[in-house]
Amino acid sequence: MTEEASLVPIWPEFVVPTLQVLSDGQSHQRREVFDEVAIHAGIGDDARAETLKSGGTRYEQRMGWVLSHLGKAHWVERPERGHYVITEAGRAALADHPAGFDYALAREVFAPFWPDSAKKAAPSSAADSPSDEISDPIEVIEDAIARIEANVGEDLLDRLRNSHPDFFEQAVVDLLVKMGYGGATGRGRRIGGTNDEGVDGLINQDALGLDQVYIQAKRYKEGNNVGREPIQAFVGALHGFGASRGVFLTTSAFTSGAIDYANKVQSRIILVDGAKLVELMIAYRVGVQEQQPFSAVEVDEDYFE
Repeated sequence: MTEEASLVPIWPEFVVPTLQVLSDGQSHQRREVFDEVAIHAGIGDDARAETLKSGGTRYEQRMGWVLSHLGKAHWVERPERGHYVITEAGRAALADHPAGFDYALAREVFAPFWPDSAKKAAPSSAADSPSDEISDPIEVIEDAIARIEANVGEDLLDRLRNSHPDFFEQAVVDLLVKMGYGGATGRGRRIGGTNDEGVDGLINQDALGLDQVYIQAKRYKEGNNVGREPIQAFVGALHGFGASRGVFLTTSAFTSGAIDYANKVQSRIILVDGAKLVELMIAYRVGVQEQQPFSAVEVDEDYFE
């Protein structure tokens, strides 16, 4: 379970573009600063749309961290709520650092404005990597949670692969019900066994069972990927039930032939491989439990209006 690299540069790279945007000496609204810096730094729509698990966008989170540091260093001031203007110290900083900032320079320049505990911790950090203090704390938390979930995901896959077939079939039914399939009453059941007629589970989308989703679950070891033939057999089973939709889940992966076939066949077949399966189980809290909740606060600007 690997996480894709962010399209958004590290926040120190936005320091100089932000000062450049404010260098006209005018008061700029926060949204205007974000938009202008994105243009200066060449941040495209895809990067700006990149979201954090907390719900905000990564670009705006990092820009907020920039403005926070610039304010603490007295390089910018807020003449009114949500507006920013450059100071003489900010102009001097812009002149002193035309090449921009990386993590090492940001740590050197902004460390004097951190809390005392952070100042003491900073020297022990590697010069070419972000410490918790120089990184956006929300992203530090999310990155740590992502690492935890990656480890839990590996454990989940191992347990599912070594579970009894009946348990695995019930687990995937539980997952789909938890995801909202089957309505408020959770109309899902496992039907696997020697006489399952090619399906392992069934979910009724309505009380009368007029709209049904069939499930096939393959508990395969890593490397034993699902090929085209099992998908074809599942499609045949769906036709036997007069159904047109199904979900095929596995603890391994699918071959390119299986994926191509599922995309081309008239029946609507959704393929869920092992990585996606455990990602969904974690997201919908199936087979896992929350160890420790975390919450972050920020100043309520509306309260001070």
